[in-house]
Amino acid sequence: MNKHFLQIESLAKRYPQPGRQADITVFDQVNFQMDRGEFVCIIGHSGCGKSTILNVLAGLDEASDGTVIMDGKEVKGPSLDRGVIFQNHSLLPWLSALDNVCMAVRSRWPGWSRSKVREHAARYLEMVGLKGAEHKKPSQLSGGMRQRVGIARAFAIEPKLLLMDEPFGALDALTRGVIQDELLKIWSRTQQTVFMITHDVDEAILLSDRILLMTNGPEARIAESVKVDIDRPRDRATLHQHPGYYAIRNHLVDFLVNRSRELQGAKIESPRSDAPVQPREVNPVAESGGRPLGPRAVPASA
Repeated sequence: MNKHFLQIESLAKRYPQPGRQADITVFDQVNFQMDRGEFVCIIGHSGCGKSTILNVLAGLDEASDGTVIMDGKEVKGPSLDRGVIFQNHSLLPWLSALDNVCMAVRSRWPGWSRSKVREHAARYLEMVGLKGAEHKKPSQLSGGMRQRVGIARAFAIEPKLLLMDEPFGALDALTRGVIQDELLKIWSRTQQTVFMITHDVDEAILLSDRILLMTNGPEARIAESVKVDIDRPRDRATLHQHPGYYAIRNHLVDFLVNRSRELQGAKIESPRSDAPVQPREVNPVAESGGRPLGPRAVPASA
């Protein structure tokens, strides 16, 4: 019996190349686990297959090899047990913000009364700071507000696993920060399990319990699982003052700038021949001895 809520074993994705004997392997031997209620971010350069992994977890794509087990059952096809938030909010333009959320809630609980559906949907819109904007159409909302509706819709169906594919990538820095704060508030209340793709190192440190680092593609893999050893709740404005912040940040950026390419296509051996190859577990704060470190001249995002 799996002790982890989510278990990914030996996941691989290959695409056939017309006229060539060998397929293109985007990623191979992807192995990781998540516990219930854990917030995990995954970072890697474009082309390493992050979004494909997320789509496999969502049941929207099929892996060439490997298995995904969630809550003791193999993932096969989409399910309301898994909610997805994409970069694009994907709202129905002819429905109000409230009705967009209500539609998802009705699909989750078809036996609920109309009043109960609307009350439930309105509560989640209020959680993301949209009280008073419930009856506006998407065209009447800003980009940040539309993305908040998408977040409210995903949380409102109370999925066992929430999947987010760079949900704040198209937002300006100020709006992005506000929605990050709203996301943390909702997550702290619901304790849902979250798997999120991001290119922003600081965003990953703020939000996650662990950060998975992928090598470059093709033949990418998850090389490291980095623990974010910073107590919650975290304040975005003062996070950089934490003694362990730069230890984590410097480790992540060093991997993205230097080692992700060096490890591309490299094979690592499992201690047992029959065991999946697991990413190396890293705790930069513990390795630094808790000493405050200074910043390096490195970018914030990959």
